[in-house]
Amino acid sequence: MNLKQVLWGISGLLAFAGGSIALAATVDSDSDSSAKKDYLQHCASCHGEARLGGIGPALLPDNLSRTRKKAAIDVISNGRALTQMPGFGALLSEKQIKAVADYVYQPPKLLPKWEAKEIGASRVEHFDQDKLGNKPVFKADLQNLFIVVETGDHHATLLNGDTFEPIHRFKTRFAVHGGPKYSPDGRYVYFASRDGWISKFDIYNLKTVAEVRAGINTRNAAMSFDGKTIAVGNYLPNNMVLLDARDLSLIKIIDAKNDEGKSSRVSAVYTAPTRGSFVAAMKDFTEIWEIPYSGENKFKARRVVLEDYLDDFFFNQDYSLVIGASRPANSKGHQKNLTGKVINLDTGKLVSNIDIKGMPHLGSGITWDYQGTEVLASPNLSKGEVSVIDMKSWKTVKTLKTEGPGFFMRSHEGSKYAWADVFFGPNKDKIHVIDKSTLEIVKTLQPEPGKTAAHIEYTKDGKYALLSIWDMDGAVIVYDAETLKEVKRLPMKKPSGKYNVYNKTHYERGTSH
Repeated sequence: MNLKQVLWGISGLLAFAGGSIALAATVDSDSDSSAKKDYLQHCASCHGEARLGGIGPALLPDNLSRTRKKAAIDVISNGRALTQMPGFGALLSEKQIKAVADYVYQPPKLLPKWEAKEIGASRVEHFDQDKLGNKPVFKADLQNLFIVVETGDHHATLLNGDTFEPIHRFKTRFAVHGGPKYSPDGRYVYFASRDGWISKFDIYNLKTVAEVRAGINTRNAAMSFDGKTIAVGNYLPNNMVLLDARDLSLIKIIDAKNDEGKSSRVSAVYTAPTRGSFVAAMKDFTEIWEIPYSGENKFKARRVVLEDYLDDFFFNQDYSLVIGASRPANSKGHQKNLTGKVINLDTGKLVSNIDIKGMPHLGSGITWDYQGTEVLASPNLSKGEVSVIDMKSWKTVKTLKTEGPGFFMRSHEGSKYAWADVFFGPNKDKIHVIDKSTLEIVKTLQPEPGKTAAHIEYTKDGKYALLSIWDMDGAVIVYDAETLKEVKRLPMKKPSGKYNVYNKTHYERGTSH
């Protein structure tokens, strides 16, 4: 075993350090190159010193297969719209920018491996779960708790959804992403970090009980409906990792390869409760996969071949249909006219196209009943509008003009309103409130002038709506969901999201699943 392999083994044994692992020396030997120096100075804080990803995605040839180098040079120069990627045209010369692009398209001297051995070596049990009490050490409605993810300083807060008082604040891994997932009874919450760590937190005892590093660059994780299995979707390696939810031990690694042997990043994985399966989106070939977690085909991937990429998913309530859209592969997009697509998950056949121009964020879509039919509402990442779609005819019922492109939508069965932010652009400090019965914007709030307002989540009964101010000096603001008046403001460190136990474990129509 050489030094590089030793270092990778050591990295797997690190537990609960809280930060990302810098492994530049294990990947590249050309440390004196000017391109690498420019990369380390300007790019590494988001994409990792070893190009393995962090807040931003990994920058390796396999991860860039859908982006031409010319487009990458444009992104480095001018930034990428609707993301946190800035442009460096004012800091670097054209020659320097081209050199950085050439650098990230070079394969590393040694591609890091993260397989069963490394996963197993990384697993740590911080506490013996059998010796912890089965009753909560605090008093609260256990179904009306929130986990608030504070990305500003890599912490999470357990919040009482009745009193809106913090119960406990604890450290998380670096760059937690994709939303925490609860066990069906709400006792445990599982976090996935961008650098692959899966952490299991015991809410009753307020302790992180186990952790494992399931990948190097991870997109998100999903919890099976029966509460037994965690599925982890990875960008690096290109695979899905299945873990036992009880102790985070490895069940299976599923390599993301098609019939031709082409490998793909897994851009997202979801659970389909009515089907007893996980559904995964592939980034680099035109397939979606369904992986049952029960029955005779347990953990055997069923590949559904499509005509186009589907990066972003939404499901109807019985999970028979996938509603998806393809995101542009570069700054100019790989399609001229993006549309949503409705796919029958059983047959794999196209049911309908949906006329949504721009970049619909279907993963943040919500549904409600409107004039005798169920409608889907989706924000748009590139246009200042919200599309409302009839889920029988798949025709656009209405397009609401907003004050900028949005990221999140939220509602609740118990509320007459839906909320839509305008996350991107100059009006990011505003949020729209939509009357679900009239499809009209009835109020536009500006909770904190100059600071991004985003990510609404309701209490269990739908009486209160919690909003995030995405700033280091941020807050969670509680609104009366009927009067739209502010009730309380809790200081937080860039609270990126809030997740209610009841809404998430009951797959409430107004929240993401």
